[in-house]
Amino acid sequence: MGVRRSNRNKNPPVFSHEFIIQNHADIVSCIAMVFVIGLMFQATSPVAALFVSMQHNVTLNDSNAVVDWTYYTYGLKDLFNVFFYSLICIVLHAVVQEYVLDKLNRKMHLSKVKHSKFNESGQLMAFYVISAVWGIDLIVRESFFNISQLWEGYPHANMPFLYKFYFIIQISYWIHSFPELYFQKLKKEEMPARIQYAILYLIFIVASFLLNFTRVALAMLVLHYIVEFVYHSARLVYFAEKTDIANTCFMVFNVLFVIVRLGTITLAVLTFWYGLVQSGQETLNFATGNFNTKIIRINCLAAVVFLQGWMMWNFIYFHLKRLREKSITSRKLKSPSKKKAKTPEEDISCLPEVDQNSAQQNGIRARSKAKAK
Repeated sequence: MGVRRSNRNKNPPVFSHEFIIQNHADIVSCIAMVFVIGLMFQATSPVAALFVSMQHNVTLNDSNAVVDWTYYTYGLKDLFNVFFYSLICIVLHAVVQEYVLDKLNRKMHLSKVKHSKFNESGQLMAFYVISAVWGIDLIVRESFFNISQLWEGYPHANMPFLYKFYFIIQISYWIHSFPELYFQKLKKEEMPARIQYAILYLIFIVASFLLNFTRVALAMLVLHYIVEFVYHSARLVYFAEKTDIANTCFMVFNVLFVIVRLGTITLAVLTFWYGLVQSGQETLNFATGNFNTKIIRINCLAAVVFLQGWMMWNFIYFHLKRLREKSITSRKLKSPSKKKAKTPEEDISCLPEVDQNSAQQNGIRARSKAKAK
């Protein structure tokens, strides 16, 4: 018998779709290394630094301090940073996928649908836990323990290095999710949901970054990421068939989801309706980055409240739908539809007229034989 060779071992043609998808992490990492190596040479260092280093630095002189503190604002050069760190996010995405998620998938033998959801939850869980821990660290570093610090001293245009780097990474991560739709060969029916939440994240994070509402945005993101981490952890446990633990995690998520939605609305009302009014102005000041006008505040508050209400509505609708499905299944189990067993006469009546006569005659003969015996 001859050995049949599989076509899977053959390498796809260079620059084909399959080649790019299979080797996208190596291709992207090579592009990123070009910028890193460019920092080593004097001729290319200024250009490479545009992509790797944070731009728009501002030195503030403090009379009480010996050292001058370096802070950062935002500008058009930040687009180079977003591009470079989006490449880094693609590489890290591939590393987590290959060395963690793919190994777990092989052990659990998931179906194609569960396989895609498992990968999504695994990637998001890693991002959420890193972002939440990093955000809490920034809150502790900047000593944002008093809620009034969310609006006091506005505009918060001058940001420390790690503070600005956090928002650049947030924007880069959600931008990288769009090419990942192609790299992961996602099905068309799964794309709308992922595109929707990536766009929503980008709109709110970029808006808070440009309008200098980064403090309140940081607090909201940390709260939201903690809840999402619990949710995706519960999904991973559910896919691992640990039903009891998964149900407990989902119950914790349900409670935290409602609390965080109310907490986010409370932070928005306190900041935009009560706090920023104290230092409000009539016109925009682009030079100082002050966007604390009545129109901006109302629009920001309405956007946050609308988003939280929309999320809460989807949450309630999902649980009402589940309760309805459970009630229907329980009714079917309690009162199963038992069909009456048909008598021989009813069976005969269902037959055509010619067959009815022959069936009746056969039945009479069978009964007469039984009596004779």
